Amino acid sequence: MAFDGLTINSIVQELQQKITSLKIDKISQAEKDEILLSLRGNSKTYKLLISASPSFPRIYLAPSYKKENPLKAPNFLMILRKYIQGGRILSVSQDSFDRVIYIDIDTFDELKEQKVRRLIIEIMGRHSNIILIDKQSNKILDAAKRIPISVSSFREVLPAITYKSPPEQEKSNPTDNINLEDFIKLTYQKMPIYKVLYSKFSGLSPLIAKEICYRSNIDISSSATELSPIEVERLHNSFSRIMSTIKSGDFEPCIVFDKLGFTVDFSCIYLSMYDGFEIKKEDSISFICEQYYNTRDSKDRLNQKSHDIRKILKSKISTLENKIQKQSQEINETICLEDYKKDADLLTAYIYMIQKGMKNIEVDDFYDENTPKTTISLDENLTPSENIQKLYKKYNKMKSRKKELSTQISQAKEELDYLYNLELSIENISNISDLEDIIIEMQAQGIVRKNKSDTKKKKHKSEFNPMKFISDDEFEIYVGRNNNQNDYLTLKFAKSDDMWLHTKNIAGSHGIIKSKNGQISENSIKQAAIICAFYSKAKFSQSIPIDYTLKKNVKKPNGAKPGMVIYETNSTVYVTPDEELVERLRIKE
Repeated sequence: MAFDGLTINSIVQELQQKITSLKIDKISQAEKDEILLSLRGNSKTYKLLISASPSFPRIYLAPSYKKENPLKAPNFLMILRKYIQGGRILSVSQDSFDRVIYIDIDTFDELKEQKVRRLIIEIMGRHSNIILIDKQSNKILDAAKRIPISVSSFREVLPAITYKSPPEQEKSNPTDNINLEDFIKLTYQKMPIYKVLYSKFSGLSPLIAKEICYRSNIDISSSATELSPIEVERLHNSFSRIMSTIKSGDFEPCIVFDKLGFTVDFSCIYLSMYDGFEIKKEDSISFICEQYYNTRDSKDRLNQKSHDIRKILKSKISTLENKIQKQSQEINETICLEDYKKDADLLTAYIYMIQKGMKNIEVDDFYDENTPKTTISLDENLTPSENIQKLYKKYNKMKSRKKELSTQISQAKEELDYLYNLELSIENISNISDLEDIIIEMQAQGIVRKNKSDTKKKKHKSEFNPMKFISDDEFEIYVGRNNNQNDYLTLKFAKSDDMWLHTKNIAGSHGIIKSKNGQISENSIKQAAIICAFYSKAKFSQSIPIDYTLKKNVKKPNGAKPGMVIYETNSTVYVTPDEELVERLRIKE
């Protein structure tokens, strides 16, 4: 993936053609580093997405963009609305193949005087930014990311400061009709040739450089100094042909998919290096970008938002595991529990032999059929009766503690199993909605606090979207993504003669096989078991026990946590997870 200078150039040309003279009808900001301009005019409407995300900075037309806006408008959004909402796009430009885009906007100030504001989009990885300036004075009005001198000694990015461009990269313009001789001079470096290409020419990314090498039939790791004259000439020819198409604006936007249908890469030129992959060409680079980033950005945001939840869960799990370990050790220490009662019983039987002041006494142990002699320690300061009561007291105290510990360990193990299931649910999420379901569940269970802002939000409606599979015998198999889905899947969706599956004594998802006229094939049960094993905590183990039974044998006890059920009359099959099988049987969403 490369949002490089060449891709930006293709986007700038597309935007210049489509949005020039359009009015900025509305501005929204769903993320701290991302804005959306809703444009209108000439009987057309567009959504222009601009993101300074450190992971995926980008700009393109995004008609399908849908994100919930925060309840309180961010300061930067208020500034944008004040200065450019209602304005008209004058131009979209780029200096050479630099990764900086300029959008000039015709606006009016409070005194109805005409002003030109400039929105500057700097696409520079983690240093990406969106900056609004007054074009005439070159003064910064505000930025998505304010940068004080303490952060960057090269330039400040703060309101009222004069805008200073990012440092220039001393690279050659690749579309300057570079002849073979100059090309050799520029690329004659003792380093891999593809690195030479993107380090010497502006706008090129490693991806474009590798594509040039591929078209030239040259190994990307080959040193430029080791290339033969014929290889250098081939390289120059491929380079020149690609740059010629760029210069003429004859782009070939494409997106690459792997065999599972997931996006792999995209570019403004055709990527012949992905031979064997599915490559789709489109007329619009924005369409390509939206396809690619809708998946990538959602996944990135999802990972960021789930990170804190994972951290909380890991901490809770660690605390419970330590608690169970310590309490189990304490229970082991009660192994002498019955010895105290036995000694007390023996002393009671031989109380007539005990005198105050004795340190111990030897008596016959009638609990042993051989009645051996046993010695019992005494407190010389206590009477015989007090010594007996002391031992009974120790026994009763230890007995109560053992019972209490057993209950606590049982509860802790149940809680731990539940947390393991939550942890597993997070691994199975595919979108923000799935994560919100889990967060709401954790809030209800008191695992995470409910934010004050949550009470003001619209009630989140959970969606029932379990994973779906079709067995080789054409039986439908469903697997829950989280505890609430597991409950719905098992208790409401499944019919009494459907088959229910779950890993035996291991955290995992509920599985349901839909029966056909009350029948389910043995092969489908085995394949469903493999799927359930794959979506369990034992995913990387072998020979995993999977219990299965008819749904009518599965019950949920009153007060049980989400996802927790009990069952009876089950059978068990042992399987090993098979990712290839899981992906083959899975119905893509």
